[in-house]
Amino acid sequence: MSSQSLPVGSSSIVRQRKMGLAVRLLVAFLALFFALFPIVWIFSASIDPSNSLASQELIPQNATLQNYANLFNSDLFPFRTWTWNSLRIAIVTTVLGVLCTALAAYAFSRFRFVGRRSLLQTILLVQVFPNFLNMVALFLILQQLGRYVPWLALNTHGGLILLYLGGVLGVNTWLMKGYFDTVPRDLDEAAMMDGASHWQTFWLIIMPLVRPVLVVVGLLGFVGAYSEYILARIMLTTVDNYTLAVGLSLFIRDQYANRWGQFAAGALIGALPTVIIFMALQRYLVSGLTSGAVKG
Repeated sequence: MSSQSLPVGSSSIVRQRKMGLAVRLLVAFLALFFALFPIVWIFSASIDPSNSLASQELIPQNATLQNYANLFNSDLFPFRTWTWNSLRIAIVTTVLGVLCTALAAYAFSRFRFVGRRSLLQTILLVQVFPNFLNMVALFLILQQLGRYVPWLALNTHGGLILLYLGGVLGVNTWLMKGYFDTVPRDLDEAAMMDGASHWQTFWLIIMPLVRPVLVVVGLLGFVGAYSEYILARIMLTTVDNYTLAVGLSLFIRDQYANRWGQFAAGALIGALPTVIIFMALQRYLVSGLTSGAVKG
């Protein structure tokens, strides 16, 4: 078909579509560049033999992996210990947080009791206040608690996990309760008629159906605990107890001219657990945030 036989205005529509496609591609490229450039820059720093922020090049000459070797062999930089501390704290916080949040969400979703609505509103209201407002109170709580329960004292991972659990239960309880509400109560009634207890109904019937939101809450809790800095910096005081975020920040402090390469290598390796978990659970993450538990 010749261009003369095209309907009037069709050529302008084609140009508009091409222009729209070009704009979308440009925006996508800019967003991709904005997201990936910091990663490329940090990776470039990790293989730069100059080991200095001032003299770093995007494409370093004589690239080497010596910074990674120094990262694991440095006596001043117990990278393995810090990474293990972060992983252990994040895993324990995630498991306990998901379990406690699921129990609380199930109770708020399925049971009716006095003060239920007020308690839900109070939980949400407490989360509105930023964490830095209660730093002194949390410090004193752990200080006093440590006199009776040593493994929950200051400078202990147990005490830090306790604080993290207090932070994840509020908003996550609301998030999980909304998902529990989408599960039909007919399932609970059918299980009760078959002789199941509340615990059996919760564990064997409800939990498999709400698996996507469990993954969402677990992933958010893991990332938050693994990368948290302020509480860990205040509550942990010895080098061997530091988390990775605290250790890296103190390692690089005032040493950008001498330790920048090792810091970049540590940051990249430290980010791997989060990336791996996110990629492995991505399909559950999407469904947990966008869909209900039961279709039909």
